Amino acid sequence: MKAVYTEHHRAHDVADEVYLGVAIPAHEVVQRAGIIRGALLADGGFELVDPTEHGELPILAVHDRGLLRFLEQAWSEVRRQALRRQSLVADTYPSRAMFEGLSEAALARLREPVAIGGRAGWWGLDSSNPIVPGTYEAARWAVDVALTAVDLVLDGERAVYGLCRPPGHHAARAMAAGYCFFNNAAIAAEAIARATGERVAILDLDYHHGNGTQQIFWRRGDVLYASLHADPARAYPFFLGYADEVGEGDGVGMNINLPLPAEIGDADYLAALDRALEAIADTPGSIVVVSLGFDTYRDDPMGDFALTRAGYAEAGRRVASLGRRLVILQEGGYHLPSLGKNAVAWLRGVEPVATARTMPRP
Repeated sequence: MKAVYTEHHRAHDVADEVYLGVAIPAHEVVQRAGIIRGALLADGGFELVDPTEHGELPILAVHDRGLLRFLEQAWSEVRRQALRRQSLVADTYPSRAMFEGLSEAALARLREPVAIGGRAGWWGLDSSNPIVPGTYEAARWAVDVALTAVDLVLDGERAVYGLCRPPGHHAARAMAAGYCFFNNAAIAAEAIARATGERVAILDLDYHHGNGTQQIFWRRGDVLYASLHADPARAYPFFLGYADEVGEGDGVGMNINLPLPAEIGDADYLAALDRALEAIADTPGSIVVVSLGFDTYRDDPMGDFALTRAGYAEAGRRVASLGRRLVILQEGGYHLPSLGKNAVAWLRGVEPVATARTMPRP
C-alpha cells in the first residue's frame, strides 16, 4: 500500500495545550507521525510517497478565505503585536449568548478584531488548539498529503493512506478546533466529488465526533457523512454528534451519527461499524474517505473505549470489503507506545482485500 508522508508536519511542534484552564503536556505531538512512519517502514509492506503541492484553491473550496488568511498571518501578527508567547491560544470566544437579542442587521455588523488574540477567538472554538510558528506550514502540507492520496486513488490505486498531521475533522468551514486547522477529509471529499461527479462517503472512525466535517456537508446531498464516536454528552466536542442530527435541506439523511458508550469493546464497535457500512453501501459512489483515529484504543489517554489491535485489523477488513476505493487519512490517536502497531494492523486489514480485488482473473 502507498502511504503519503512529509517531514513538514514537524513544523507544528507543540509542547503544551490548555485543558480546563490549565496548561498540560500536549497530546498532539510531533512524535505521533514519526512513530507511525517508523512502523510502516519496519513492516516493509508500505511504499512511502512524498506529497505534491496543490495550492489554495482546494482549501478555499471548503473553507472561508478568512480562516486561511488568519492561519497564514497568525504568527507574524503575534510577533508584530509583541506578544511574548511560545504559542497563540485565545482566551475570548464569540459565544452565541453574547449576541442574544441582536437583530440580523446588528449581527451583520459584527467584525473580526484587529488584535491577534481576538482574531484567534474569532476563528477558533477551544483553547486546546495552540498555534506555533510552523502551524500554517504543517497544516498546508497536511492538506497536500490528503490530496496526494486522492490523486493516487483517482489514478487507480485501490487504497492509499495519508499520514496527515495536524489532523482535520474538527475544523469547520470558518473555524479551527481540536488540534485541527484545515479539514483534510472534507477537502479530500470535495476534490473527489468535483473530479468524478459521484457521491462521496466519509467514514469517521475517530473517538471524537467530526463536528467540522458534519458542518461543512450538513446541507449537501452529494456527500454522506457517517461517524462512530463517543457520546457527546460526555466527550468533546460536547455540542454536536447526537444521533438525531441527520442533516437539513438536500442533506437530510446524509448525516449519520452513531454515538457509543464508554468501555465499548471490539464486538459491539464492529456491529456499529457494520451499520455505517450498510448505509454507505446503500449510497451511490465508488470512493470512501476514512477519517481514521486510534484514540479508540483501550489505553488511549483521551478516550474511554476498549478496542484492541485485533479489532482494528477486522475493522480495516470490513471497510475494504465494501469494494470501494479508499482514501484513508489519519486523525487522532495519542497512546504513543501502541500507535504505530495499531496503524499497521488497521491498514494490513485493508490490504489483503484491496489486493485481491485488483488481481486479474486466472
